[in-house]
Amino acid sequence: MSQDAEKIKALVNFKRKLEKKIEELESELKEAQATLETVNSILLEKGFKRVEMAKETQRAEPVIKETVPSMDEIIAETEKHMPQQSAETESVIPLRTINDELLAIIYVNKDSVHVLPDESKHFDVNTPPFSPFLLERVLVKMQEKDNELVRMGQLTPDKMFSFNIIREGDLIREIVIKNVDADRLRELKSSIRWTLEKMYEKMKS
Repeated sequence: MSQDAEKIKALVNFKRKLEKKIEELESELKEAQATLETVNSILLEKGFKRVEMAKETQRAEPVIKETVPSMDEIIAETEKHMPQQSAETESVIPLRTINDELLAIIYVNKDSVHVLPDESKHFDVNTPPFSPFLLERVLVKMQEKDNELVRMGQLTPDKMFSFNIIREGDLIREIVIKNVDADRLRELKSSIRWTLEKMYEKMKS
């Protein structure tokens, strides 16, 4: 299979995963809207009851304080109607500029993290701060740290952090990262977003 055919196949598979994720998010939105309606009905019901009680005791109490349901009451009542969420092993994370322009999409599954830059931006590996910051100070440093842990016998080679930058000429098409824990994923999201935004600013200037 040619490289172009492999890329097309990968994009088709990724498209299907995005469509599946959209369906899941739409389902979650419907569930959240239903939960919100439940919360509103609880607030209305409890607020109405307390107003009626206040009216009944108004003669005995010269000053009536406005009351609302406590947060504990709302949470307890809402939890009865909350759908059970299953743990997800996959997620799609968009990275955007402060002006809400798409920079890349991060696709996370249980085995690896795939960073897919927006192809319309034409991110070049030679544009700073990709190499001096993201490559050398973030990705290489994480790999070196795990190399040392493997050397000391504290980590098995198959669990070691690794990465691969897939290029088309000098253009970055994908960054594949393996063995990423939650802490590193947070750091990577922040570092990649900052790097791509700075690269985009340089490309526009």
